[in-house]
Amino acid sequence: MRYSREHKLETHARIVKKASVRLREKGAHGVGVADLMKEAGLTHGGFYAHFDSRDALVIEAFGYAMDRGTERWRKVMEQTPPNKRFSTIVESYLTPLHRDDPGNGCAIPTLGAEIARESPKTRRAFAAKLEQMIDMIADQIPGVPRRAARKQAMATLATMMGAVVMSRIAGTGEFSDEILDAGREAVLGRAAPAKKPVSRKAAAAARQ
Repeated sequence: MRYSREHKLETHARIVKKASVRLREKGAHGVGVADLMKEAGLTHGGFYAHFDSRDALVIEAFGYAMDRGTERWRKVMEQTPPNKRFSTIVESYLTPLHRDDPGNGCAIPTLGAEIARESPKTRRAFAAKLEQMIDMIADQIPGVPRRAARKQAMATLATMMGAVVMSRIAGTGEFSDEILDAGREAVLGRAAPAKKPVSRKAAAAARQ
């Protein structure tokens, strides 16, 4: 059976979207091509009609995950006063909601260590997306020279990523929450307000 170009593009996009979730849940080497294709409702043999190699799918899936995170941040920023945008990014990222849903969360804490061991092509693609995220954070730091804002954005993302990784290792209890609080305090210079969780709408900035 011959399919239209539109059908093929829709199928391709569905594979990438599902792969982006599964890779964040299971890791770059925790799920095989056959599993990904089965989840997308396709046969293993149909894989090469859409991708030249497994690396090609991995790169697209990583890019999709990071683009979604950046786009969600952008939408939240549009609804947030300029003086609160930086803190909103931090507070939405360092939440139990983000910690407990790696499949729809930021790709950096879930896949960063694995990417460092991937091919140079994959690392370059990931690094380009990483720089875009850093630039977006830097854009939310007003009154600071661009070079200084970028350095602060790099330190912020590194701190947030590390806090999420550590909190996931710790599980979902008080110790894990304490790690998230410590990350927020390290970046913002203050502890999170007691019993005042970030809204689901804002927390979505850090997810998928």
